[in-house]
Amino acid sequence: MGWLGRSAGVLAAVPLMAACVSAPSGAVPNPAPNGVAGSALPMPPSTGADRSLEQIPEDCEAEAQYSKRQLRGAWIATVRNIDWPSKAGLSAEKQQQELVAQFDRAVELGLNAVFFHVRPTADAVYASDKEPWARYLTGEQGGDPGYDPLEFAVAEAHRRGLELHAWFNPYRVGWRDPDLENLADDHPARKHPDWLIEYADQGYFDPGNPDVRAWVGDVVLDVVDRYDIDGVHFDDYFYPYPEQGEEFDDDASWEEHGGEFDDRGDWRRDNVNRLVADIDERIDETKPWVRFGVSPFGIWRNEKSDPSGSDTRGLESYSAQYADTRTWIQEGWVDYVTPQLYWHRGFETADYEKLVPWWADEVAGTDVDLYIGQAAYRVGEADWKGDDALARQLDFNTGHPEVTGDVYFSMKDLGGRAATAMERLGRDHYRRPALPPRAEGAPAAPAPVTGLRAERSDSRIRLQWQAGDEARMFAVYRMAGEGEDLCALNDAANLVGVVGADGEGAQGYVDEAPLDGPARYYVTALDAYRTESAPAPVVTP
Repeated sequence: MGWLGRSAGVLAAVPLMAACVSAPSGAVPNPAPNGVAGSALPMPPSTGADRSLEQIPEDCEAEAQYSKRQLRGAWIATVRNIDWPSKAGLSAEKQQQELVAQFDRAVELGLNAVFFHVRPTADAVYASDKEPWARYLTGEQGGDPGYDPLEFAVAEAHRRGLELHAWFNPYRVGWRDPDLENLADDHPARKHPDWLIEYADQGYFDPGNPDVRAWVGDVVLDVVDRYDIDGVHFDDYFYPYPEQGEEFDDDASWEEHGGEFDDRGDWRRDNVNRLVADIDERIDETKPWVRFGVSPFGIWRNEKSDPSGSDTRGLESYSAQYADTRTWIQEGWVDYVTPQLYWHRGFETADYEKLVPWWADEVAGTDVDLYIGQAAYRVGEADWKGDDALARQLDFNTGHPEVTGDVYFSMKDLGGRAATAMERLGRDHYRRPALPPRAEGAPAAPAPVTGLRAERSDSRIRLQWQAGDEARMFAVYRMAGEGEDLCALNDAANLVGVVGADGEGAQGYVDEAPLDGPARYYVTALDAYRTESAPAPVVTP
């Protein structure tokens, strides 16, 4: 991420099932998925409802108290062993234990997505015949960890109801010591030395070389093809962050490929634009439910440089990394954008209270979602003190409905320096679970769950149901009383759990603190597009 070594100083149609039960009172339940088989309940005749649950908002007048669609994520960085694994050379079993612990922590915090770093330095945290194993796994680039971390991560994330977005650095090859000095023999930079440009103490593939652009696209699509990921994610490293007194030596590719441009900056932006547009098109052609997004540096342009820029005075991603995020939004080349707004409210150079509205205006009226990159790693610094250090950032977001999620850097900080701040944030903003945003273009809603059963035992309500292979996760709703109020399913106030599909058919959820008196439970299935199934018969005990 652009934070590395930086801080503020860098700136100069299917049925839904329901069960009704009467149970003792209790607090808001833990939404973590858990299931136990219960006794079968009689199924009433079908009501004939055949609408997708996605259609209900058009039929309901009541305003939802809480939004039930919100991206809540955390970055899990593998580069330099920032988040995972804690150090290179751990056994496969220990690595897996650490990753599971981080996923469990994400669920405890009310998150629903992880952004897993699969390509830190033009290498792989997965089994690849294109690039060598990342050295952060074993201590040696090319060293086989004895299992496929991405395959393991996808399965464990989905089991917990978490999305997994595969996070790629498109061009970074690494630092001179030890990365460039210890490249594996089969690293593409050894096979194609003309691709590599050394800049300051780092190495980058040349974004101006069309062969590089094609290679990066092939690497990304190889992962899309072979793994059941939910998203592809790029961070802010396109062209490198500028270093004083250093020039990025792309003269050779500029002379060969920049002929139609008078300005090298425009040519560089076009190079990045071509990569982003190509990745977007290829994902849509391959797996359109896989969402593609980028987390750029938080300032596109300052209004001093461009009247349509933000009221800021910092480094501009437009002219520093040549990342023209605004064009990507306008062209629809990304499904979401996650600007890294790693500055506090009131910071004079780059005020969070000015940047959030600017980005909200940019996505307004488009199909591009806006999630804010949050600086969990800064909690405890001078302007980030107090248990509300993160909650007060989200307090401001609530006034901007275009903001539909937040992603935190980084995972280790959520259990470390930002642990207390995240607990406060959970009380203030994440009291209810949330479903992830939908992907566009779903051909149909998922198949219904069947055989919903309920059982009361030891002051708990146990639900179990059956589901088809297409189900990715399930939403569990609870409402007091009897009867049917399908409009209430719009409101996350009634959403008590998000359960990951385990692929075994039988699924379950335990409400550890059910309501006092009669209650109805509804279960819906969500597919890879995150499309939710429709209302259908009610099951009564």
